[in-house]
Amino acid sequence: MNIDQTNRFREIEVFVRVVEAQSFSAAARNLAMTPSAVSKLIARLEERLGIPLIRRSTRRLHVTAEGNAFYENSVRILAELAAAEREAAAGAAPRGRLRVNSNVPFGHHRLIPLLPKFQALYPEVAVDIALTDHVVDLIEERADVAIRTGPLSTPDLVARRLLRTRMAVVAAPSYLEAHGRPQTPAELERHRLLGFCFSRAFEGWPFVDPAGRPIIVPPVGGSLVNDGETMRLAAIAGMGIARLSSWHLRDDIASGRLVPLLEEFNPGDEETFYAVYVGQGKHLPARVRAFLDFLVDNITSDGAPRLPPEAMVKGTIDRPLLPARG
Repeated sequence: MNIDQTNRFREIEVFVRVVEAQSFSAAARNLAMTPSAVSKLIARLEERLGIPLIRRSTRRLHVTAEGNAFYENSVRILAELAAAEREAAAGAAPRGRLRVNSNVPFGHHRLIPLLPKFQALYPEVAVDIALTDHVVDLIEERADVAIRTGPLSTPDLVARRLLRTRMAVVAAPSYLEAHGRPQTPAELERHRLLGFCFSRAFEGWPFVDPAGRPIIVPPVGGSLVNDGETMRLAAIAGMGIARLSSWHLRDDIASGRLVPLLEEFNPGDEETFYAVYVGQGKHLPARVRAFLDFLVDNITSDGAPRLPPEAMVKGTIDRPLLPARG
């Protein structure tokens, strides 16, 4: 709200007080202003509107017909403004449009299956979902919440940690039948390793040798994809070996669609998922607070939605926030 708009609301408030008090002096006392300041505000309001609102006499003031109509509208406007402020300050029931940006695997396998629960709890919130594995600018994309992994380097972001999940190297039985099963990280150089076609914040796939020394294998020689879900599907199709979060692969491993590889060389590194947003917690809209608490309450440590829905417990809006890491 700019200064002119603020001044207009002040003029309206002063005008209403003058009409109700039937006195410039009494209104001035109620507003902790001088009578001359009140008179100047009314004069400025009348000049801006181009009509007389109040006629003054030595004994009393008279509100014009136009002034009466303006008074009635002014009372309504001030009442609506006060109600809006009370509603916001009290933490109104979540409502409105919630814009969520998520990486593709989390969106497909965890977020979308949970949304019916969220909609049942908060039917006045409409959720817009955008899925991409690229890091987006929340302000530019007008996103309320983003699901991200890895270090958070933007200082104006606040994050709530959702889960940590171990990484795993996998391949389809069809790929292993055609190309053999690697027994050591060094043998991966002879295989097709699926990679991402956008910049990632690591040098390669980490392993450890039997002595605990780190080994880094660059994912080269295979196809490139632009999101984790596509990589998973490419691995199932036998296009190459993939390295993804274990929760993303759990059902595929259990069904035999994918086979874990080189587990004895797995360094045990984890990928951390965050719900990220802009701004401090106490200033969050109710719909954003509700969604953040819902995610924390409904994502288990390995990333699976909690079932059955009846067991879901609604969280509080006062849970501490995890600051974004620089």
